Amino acid sequence: MTPGARMQTAIELLDRIIAAARDQGAAADTLIARGFAERRYAGSKDRRAIRELVYDAIRLCGERPATGRAAMLALVRARPDLAAAFDGSPYGPAAIDSAEPVATAGPLPGWLAKAFARSGLDAAEQAALLDRAPLDIRVNRLKADRDALAADLPGAEPIAFLPDGLRLAADTPAERLPAFSEGRIEVQDAGSQWVALAAGVAPGMQVVDLCAGGGGKTLALAAAMANRGSILACDIDRGRLQRLMPRAERAGVTIAETLLLNPGREAEMLAPHAGRADLVLVDAPCSGTGTWRRNPEARWRLSPDRLARVAGVQAALLDVAAELVRPGGTLVHIVCSLLDEEGAGQAQAFLDRHPGWTVAAVPPGAGSPRGVGVRLTPRQDSTDGFFVAKMVRP
Repeated sequence: MTPGARMQTAIELLDRIIAAARDQGAAADTLIARGFAERRYAGSKDRRAIRELVYDAIRLCGERPATGRAAMLALVRARPDLAAAFDGSPYGPAAIDSAEPVATAGPLPGWLAKAFARSGLDAAEQAALLDRAPLDIRVNRLKADRDALAADLPGAEPIAFLPDGLRLAADTPAERLPAFSEGRIEVQDAGSQWVALAAGVAPGMQVVDLCAGGGGKTLALAAAMANRGSILACDIDRGRLQRLMPRAERAGVTIAETLLLNPGREAEMLAPHAGRADLVLVDAPCSGTGTWRRNPEARWRLSPDRLARVAGVQAALLDVAAELVRPGGTLVHIVCSLLDEEGAGQAQAFLDRHPGWTVAAVPPGAGSPRGVGVRLTPRQDSTDGFFVAKMVRP
């Protein structure tokens, strides 16, 4: 493909991504994969170059652009060498008109920049949200030893604050490694590993993972429990929850069982488990602001109304979870968000609604204190952004 054809393809993919962000459609990676499937003539170098153009434009534009061309013109302003690709050729984009609209560059939409500032995150923290994320894996201690496995993975570096974490080169095809198919490793960001570890599980516990999704933290908890005790993994998303048990089988985890919940009937369906859990983990649905290094277009999807809705869901889930905790047991609130509305403020609001509950210390090792919990950020911790707090039932 010519440089012009690559540029035009990137613009067309950006148009789809912008529309999907506006309408809560498919993720950028999915749309790019579909676009390449329609363009089988594009070689591997073409696909790589187009993908880089698309993501460079997404990272550059904080506000959702009106069009893919406007987004790419913003990138041209930052990288003037790209202007030559607007050559008006049959497969390339039309020549640039100095009067045409150009998207606004910047890390965040204006309203979000204010929300981040209120949450104590300065410009440097905001900019770090758009760095490229590393590739982290968790060594499954039920089947492998981290140091021994690291010796077999070229370039693997132990993550200092994690007993089972390794960082690989970003382009490592981790899910094609024999260690993955054998259940010895799972792809899991260092921050996700740490907040699961911070929950403080132990062998023999009865645990509820209330928002288990595909089971990443369920598997991490099971390994930390030495596969002894029980974990009830719950979710309202059938598709995601169905992926958990095959993953558990591959990992050698036998203590997990799943429960598909009906939205709005969570408390009713979980009533038989009330007051029995030593620990309930609520990895609640959230804005995902801590994961923008991996999904930078997600900031185009967020709105004040959506943020308020997910915060309301989190509060309701914490109240459901509270009824499952035995006296003296622990409730762990986790969000992959950096905003206080979902993290420190949400945990404090729970304590205000539930007199007598107390705060348990989160183990040291990573993150910084924020309200009644701890927050990890990409800039400070080189992880996805997370907040975690532990509350103890009287």
